[in-house]
Amino acid sequence: MPRISISLPHALGQEQSIRRLKEGFHSLSETYKDQIHSLQEEWNGNVLSYRFTALGISVTGTVTAEPAEVTLVAELPMMAMMFKGRIEKQLREELAKMLA
Repeated sequence: MPRISISLPHALGQEQSIRRLKEGFHSLSETYKDQIHSLQEEWNGNVLSYRFTALGISVTGTVTAEPAEVTLVAELPMMAMMFKGRIEKQLREELAKMLA
């Protein structure tokens, strides 16, 4: 499976970054409700495990919030390989918005 890994530094601290990520994922599910289906998220400490389907493509992964960095990992099916660059760009932009 193709994998996307994005790390973004921040100066929020771990608790604040987790709060913003929780709010951000909720906001994404509302903003993109016509495109994102079956969004599942489960927090275990500072690690979010997620799963969703967008445009018929299933995406799974994790977001790990550390005191000075957030790392997102997404596993994509092979059929999404041709869209990997676009997906990575969109994920990076949305993650940056959450941490801004």
